[in-house]
Amino acid sequence: MSKTKKNCNKPKRYIVIVKIRNNDDRTAYCVKYRFNNLLKFTEFLDKKWSEWKWFNVYSNKGMNKKKQIANFTNRNRPLKSSV
Repeated sequence: MSKTKKNCNKPKRYIVIVKIRNNDDRTAYCVKYRFNNLLKFTEFLDKKWSEWKWFNVYSNKGMNKKKQIANFTNRNRPLKSSV
């Protein structure tokens, strides 16, 4: 096995819930993702869900696991790859 092969089973650093839009019945349409890099994730959102509104970031590691650690909007974007 190559030393450069990444471990696909390694847990991601962050979990996010993203509000994409409102449904016809005025409920929120949200999606959930796991990732490591905030800047790359924001790029992904712009390509896949250009109408996204906001996302809440939760820790997926350590003492803060499952706790909200940040939130961002389409106008208030992350400036660094990590929180």
